[in-house]
Amino acid sequence: MSLRFSFMIVFSTLFLGACDRAEEQPAQPQAEATPPPHPLLSGTIDRQFAGTLMPDVVVSDPDGREINLAAMQGEPVLLNLWATWCAPCVVEMPLLDNLADKMEGRLRVVTVSEDIRGAELVEPFFAEKQFRNLEPWLDPDNELGTALSKYGVLPMTVLFDASGQEVFRVPGGYPWDSEETIAQIEEAIGG
Repeated sequence: MSLRFSFMIVFSTLFLGACDRAEEQPAQPQAEATPPPHPLLSGTIDRQFAGTLMPDVVVSDPDGREINLAAMQGEPVLLNLWATWCAPCVVEMPLLDNLADKMEGRLRVVTVSEDIRGAELVEPFFAEKQFRNLEPWLDPDNELGTALSKYGVLPMTVLFDASGQEVFRVPGGYPWDSEETIAQIEEAIGG
């Protein structure tokens, strides 16, 4: 390396270092952002499908009982699609259980697993978590997931009014048992 080249490197380093020696100024104020209550609960309300009817899909529980979701008219339903391998789903399941408790008699919370292995995975999960208000409904063929989202987003939660029409949906996790969320649901279903 030539002496001239070495001198240029040293001079440049000193010159650039001096650029940062100005009197310290306070940083520009940053807009305050409220972080989500949990990093996996970052879903947002989407109303673009409002008015769509609940899908005509039959789901079953591990004992073989079936319900046709399209026939669940008469009471508002919060329909949640989830899977045991989905981290945000697992985080929000206890929140959905709390929501079902807080809104008992005004809203039915239906959780439907999209796990391909169905009851084999869902039953132990429910046994471990000891949910008080949720039932383990299964959709191992992913019919419901396909009907609600062409991209298979999980969790996917959809609020339907008493006539079976969609009010809003939330792709991604959400703080379902927060006071703000309960107020939004009550306003949406006229409760």
